[in-house]
Amino acid sequence: MSKENLRLDQIIEGVLFVKGDPVKRTDLAKWLGKSMESVNEALEVLRSRLNASGLTLVETESELRLATRPELNDLFRNLVNSEQNESIGQAGSETLAIILYKGPITRSEIDHIRGVNSNYILRQLTMRGLVEKRSNGTKTSYQVTADLLGHLGISTKSELPNYDAVLDRLEAYQANQEE
Repeated sequence: MSKENLRLDQIIEGVLFVKGDPVKRTDLAKWLGKSMESVNEALEVLRSRLNASGLTLVETESELRLATRPELNDLFRNLVNSEQNESIGQAGSETLAIILYKGPITRSEIDHIRGVNSNYILRQLTMRGLVEKRSNGTKTSYQVTADLLGHLGISTKSELPNYDAVLDRLEAYQANQEE
């Protein structure tokens, strides 16, 4: 199915899913090149469709986001707790190292360095309190938490092993990828 065959409510659902964070209604209309009236009509359709799913549309006066239905909170709490008891694995270690040495850094920059989508692992690292998400209004970035630095026994990132050398290699790698 091509984008042209999708209804506006389906496109909005996709945007909200990919963004993960709240999205301003006005931004949504602007990004999609649609009127606020069209967006609001599509939101009505989406809201109705979501009634039969595990998701819900969370709305404030100006922002929207997708969330899981409150009725499923206990199930998801158990799932999250079991995930937190697992090792972060190689993907988590790679992502954490990138954030340690390059942070604050955006998810797209992390994805570019790793060559894969890092959304899931970023969520895991955030839930574990190892990284935090910061937004300056237009851009969301990730950085390590003070708790992680304390756990590593350092007070600043520059105390990381071979900090300058690793940072130089990461920047050289990124420069090669852009060529």
